[in-house]
Amino acid sequence: MIAVVDYGRGNLGSVLKALARVAPEVVVTDDRRVVERATALVVPGDGAFADAMQTLERLDLAGPIRAHIEAGRPYLGICLGYQILFTESEEFGHAKGLDLLPGVVRRFAPGPKVPHMGWNRLWFEAERARLPVLGGVPDGAYFYFVHSYYPEPRDLAGYAAAVCEYGVRFPALLGRGVLYGTQFHPEKSQRWGQRLLENFAALAGVTPSGPRP
Repeated sequence: MIAVVDYGRGNLGSVLKALARVAPEVVVTDDRRVVERATALVVPGDGAFADAMQTLERLDLAGPIRAHIEAGRPYLGICLGYQILFTESEEFGHAKGLDLLPGVVRRFAPGPKVPHMGWNRLWFEAERARLPVLGGVPDGAYFYFVHSYYPEPRDLAGYAAAVCEYGVRFPALLGRGVLYGTQFHPEKSQRWGQRLLENFAALAGVTPSGPRP
């Protein structure tokens, strides 16, 4: 069972619909007990970093999410669900994240229009072979972005990355084992986003419920 974590942020309907095409059992939940027994977690989100972390703490979900990841179980963080994995964010001054990935979430510097909204290309780094979640996705494929902040990891040792360029080069996707975070929205990214979700479901040991897109 894949659990989509509901903490009052994100396009839950779009995420659920996209996942339902590739996985036989998907639930949306804010119940920590469901999160604790889920085979895999998907944490979407948009909005403010500090508010998201406060809500996760209030719902008693931050601990189960952290435990799920530390146990080596499949996790996909989308947009804000990716950013909260980092140590901190400079959004509205300063806010602490789950601190599972060392680094800071930074606002785009003056230059390109903010928010970064629309289609942009994803480029594989040298560790392409270590990103099975991108299996079947071509280098330079377009994905859909909506964000004003981007992750700046301090240490990528042990992680594979795919990058995007928007005034700055940043890791639009990080992966290690079955832990993944995407700054883009796969649920809005049509063919290649659906392929990524299908690959994640397969990595989680969930049998696809439909044909490959």
